[in-house]
Amino acid sequence: METDTPTKPMAIDPQIEPSWKKALAHEFTQDYFAKLKAFLLNEKQAGHQVYPPGKEIFNAFALTPFDKVKVVILGQDPYHGPNQAHGLAFSVKDGVRPPPSLKNIYKELQSDLGLTPPAHGNLEKWAKQGVFLLNTSLTVRAAEANSHRKQGWEVFTDAVIRTLSREREHVVFILWGSPAQSKRTLINANKHLILTSVHPSPLSANRGFFGCKHFSKTNAYLAETGQTPIDWQL
Repeated sequence: METDTPTKPMAIDPQIEPSWKKALAHEFTQDYFAKLKAFLLNEKQAGHQVYPPGKEIFNAFALTPFDKVKVVILGQDPYHGPNQAHGLAFSVKDGVRPPPSLKNIYKELQSDLGLTPPAHGNLEKWAKQGVFLLNTSLTVRAAEANSHRKQGWEVFTDAVIRTLSREREHVVFILWGSPAQSKRTLINANKHLILTSVHPSPLSANRGFFGCKHFSKTNAYLAETGQTPIDWQL
């Protein structure tokens, strides 16, 4: 990624869908975003492997246009293993075994809606229906969880959540775990549905994730507000 001076508008990644470019135009010209680009360039120059690949960093934005978002599922940082992360929270590429948290999501889907868990972990079908799978940090160094925290991504993704809350109506925000739940102050609960539970990680899923019925609750709300429910079957 080429660097820009902090006062110069940056070139927006071509993978960012046009409606997102318009909605977030202000963010791409801010000092923090230029510094974030410089940080990612330094990571590359230092020889660090960064996930997901550059062309997939904004995959969630490419697959779910701003004006098509119905549901936001908020994750933390991308998976940090080889060939896992591809820009969608909780999702992994085809051919990669679903990680434990995603397996628990599938278990809850089966319990809630009777859906058969798939053998793969690719959630692109959800994204294309309006499920915006957003991580609070969009990149990570290989084998080092949370290694790109506090480099600017959180400022950007907070702005994404605020913009969705302000500009859209009747979006379902699904917040699993304390870090995700800390974002609820960015969301106007008077015009959106906020669903919270513990994280689907094996460390916490038995303390309230299983049985939360967030998928059926989401579809009920979408139907009540005149929107097409999500086909959660993968």
